[in-house]
Amino acid sequence: MSIWYYLFLIVFIISIILSIKLLIIKSELRNIETKLNRVINSDTNNLLTISSNDKDLIRLIRNLNKNLKYLRKLELEYINGNSELKESITNISHDLRTPLTAIRGYLDLIDEENLSSKQKKYFKYIDDKTSDLINLTEQLFDFTKSLENNSLNKKDVCLNSFLENIIGSYYTIFKSKNIEPKINIARNKIIRKLDENMLTRIFENIISNSLKYSKGDLNITLNEFGLITISNKTTLLDKTSVKKIFNRYFTVENARRKSGVGLSIAKQLVELNSGLINAEYKNKSLIITINFKSESF
Repeated sequence: MSIWYYLFLIVFIISIILSIKLLIIKSELRNIETKLNRVINSDTNNLLTISSNDKDLIRLIRNLNKNLKYLRKLELEYINGNSELKESITNISHDLRTPLTAIRGYLDLIDEENLSSKQKKYFKYIDDKTSDLINLTEQLFDFTKSLENNSLNKKDVCLNSFLENIIGSYYTIFKSKNIEPKINIARNKIIRKLDENMLTRIFENIISNSLKYSKGDLNITLNEFGLITISNKTTLLDKTSVKKIFNRYFTVENARRKSGVGLSIAKQLVELNSGLINAEYKNKSLIITINFKSESF
């Protein structure tokens, strides 16, 4: 036999061995991928294991386990920090309620007194700021509640009648601000499975925000597909700032240092109810759209 025959035989055997090893490595990698997905998606502290004796695969598993431990440590720190934050906010808002209620009581008594024009001016300023503080404590409390995903109580809600009731509850405020809202609600019933309490807070926050910055108009539409649009004219926004409008503490009144968490809360509550909310600034109008997913899709 010639030397070429032996060379061919050696190359063939090596190829077979390498192919088998490659198949084993591919199988182990698929096994590692499956285990990694299982570990990541579970709440257990299990680590990855491997049956192969391949040094490179063993080193890979060690590095993956090292990173898994680090990720779990970061996740635990985040969970603990988030829980402490929610507890702190809840405690602060609760602690503020008692003195603010007392202040409001004394303000009501002062309002009954005969005040000079200058005193009335100071009184109104104090009264407005107290109202802002009361509203802020309520919003902070709602903010912590909105982070608790387990508090949903979903049921079938007719968006048509719900919107009509919400708009009706603002009749006195509309009248005091000389605003005659333009309402366009679809005739066909739009039913969505939602948490009604959260839905109330969503529209209260959005409508209150619109009233605060409106130039005298308010448009509310519910189309036949369930898309809700709330818009109003305002000169306090632009196409850049509108992108930040759902940020937790964004406010268009930066000079007054007001804290704006209302729209941030609305966004989180919409998303908790499997909905989408968007804002754009077009033709000098702030346009907010909300679309809740239909159970039929």
